[in-house]
Amino acid sequence: MRARLDKEILFIHHEDVPPYKKGGSIVRNSYFWALKSIAAMAKRDRDWEFDAEVWVALQRMLLSFGESGYLGLSETILEFPAAETSIPPALRAVSTWE
Repeated sequence: MRARLDKEILFIHHEDVPPYKKGGSIVRNSYFWALKSIAAMAKRDRDWEFDAEVWVALQRMLLSFGESGYLGLSETILEFPAAETSIPPALRAVSTWE
């Protein structure tokens, strides 16, 4: 999932957030609601925002859903724009650079 940092706020690109689908996969819908529940802002057609205070919880969620085997790496790894971006320690285990 494409991600960026701005003033201690993590933004996940709205097109990369798994969509909720009525009657869809239970795992994917649970993942959607879990992410939404800790997001500071999660509106349709806008990047989702996560405050620094939930980054540890976000990391644990991404690791857990990633280890489940139901979701791919592109859905559970945060991709930052350039190697010059400093990835916070709380997100390093679930992050990479594009």
